[in-house]
Amino acid sequence: MSGSVGSADVSFSVGADAVPVSCGSLYEETATAGPVTGAVGQDIEVGTLVTGGGITGLSAGLYLATAGESVAVVDAGAPGWGASGRNGGQVNPGLKMPPSGVESHLAPEAGRRLAVAAWNAPDLVFALIEKHGIRCDAVRGGTVRAATAGSQVPALDRLTEECLARGGDVAWLNRGEMAELTGTDRYCAGMIDRRGGQVNPLSYTRGLASAAIGRGAQVYSGTRIMSLTRDGGTWLAMTDSGYAIRCRNVVLATNGYTNGLWPGLSDSIVPVYSAIIATEPLPERLRAAILARREVLYELGEITVYYRVDEAGRLLIGRRSVSRPLVGAEAFPELRHLAHRLWPGLAGTGWTHGWNGQLAVTTDHYPHWHEPAPGVIACLGYNGRGVAMATLLGREVARRIQGVPAGELLLPPTRIRGIPLHRFWKAGVAARVALGRWRDRRQEGRAAGGEG
Repeated sequence: MSGSVGSADVSFSVGADAVPVSCGSLYEETATAGPVTGAVGQDIEVGTLVTGGGITGLSAGLYLATAGESVAVVDAGAPGWGASGRNGGQVNPGLKMPPSGVESHLAPEAGRRLAVAAWNAPDLVFALIEKHGIRCDAVRGGTVRAATAGSQVPALDRLTEECLARGGDVAWLNRGEMAELTGTDRYCAGMIDRRGGQVNPLSYTRGLASAAIGRGAQVYSGTRIMSLTRDGGTWLAMTDSGYAIRCRNVVLATNGYTNGLWPGLSDSIVPVYSAIIATEPLPERLRAAILARREVLYELGEITVYYRVDEAGRLLIGRRSVSRPLVGAEAFPELRHLAHRLWPGLAGTGWTHGWNGQLAVTTDHYPHWHEPAPGVIACLGYNGRGVAMATLLGREVARRIQGVPAGELLLPPTRIRGIPLHRFWKAGVAARVALGRWRDRRQEGRAAGGEG
């Protein structure tokens, strides 16, 4: 691996942040127990230090440990505390761009390699679940991409044709089929990709942690890395409790919760908040009407709405939220109103949980891979498709550390580029969400009026 920092000693540090607390999610009450972990309590030396105990970091740790490499994964909270353990639980194939867009974005061979891997990434997730016996309510019912307006239909039609031409197990759904599948007449059309599915994401992330520990990885919670110093041919990381971790490689896998530990990295993504609310178990008539075969769905509007029904029959529905932590279903009235508009039969069904958290959005909507210094990898920016892609890119991190050339990776290493006016991200996100919702309502109104 190579980077932009030479052999001279260099040091980076970050100020102390607030200690992570509970996010009040349904998953915290229903997830399988995670491994017993604690803070770093002594100086340690490992081959690779991973900062971030989410899916990216734990996938990398699992693959490295399986290969016999020494690795420590540390998190300021606990495994899965961030977006990895509080997301919508959808295991979705693909990226925001269609396969042809990915293929044209990169060199031809590299583009094809990334497109194939991204659209089949759920295979890796479900294979790991089976191999390591991870109990996480995994069901492969398929992912539905739903068009809320006629203007979205041509692109969805092209995507369906592209996926079919590349061997994807997908099918077109017309308006009537979508209504039968979802229990609402909101959608003009849809595409189901049977490679997708769902998990309890906190159970999945904890399962990765247990599997990594079982293969010899060290996993720590309640530990924040405060500084990184290049010391000859190794890195010296200092924890918030004053202990030192010496390592050859550092992996920055903090995604939407990236701070100032590495200069400029937090300015290269926008930490967008997404909220989820959950009902009590649905009555049988609704459970049979809404995604009865445990499909997951996300909408193609500018401000994506996504939902699924879990193993206990609860409806979980999510969308962008205000950019501050909130807890409780009553904190997200717009989501409740949307759900009742889609399914009037929800009247009388209780909403038991609501929570939000940060995911990382990039300006080009691709995950970003950086190697800013010798032995340092940063991988972040999943744009709402993190369960499958983070698992996949965690494996790529392990491959790179084991010596795979940069040209054979799924993502090419790029320079860290800050987003202009990043310090105003909260105001920018609020304006973007408001504009996106207005546009979505306008398109949906046209569709309802027959213009779509």
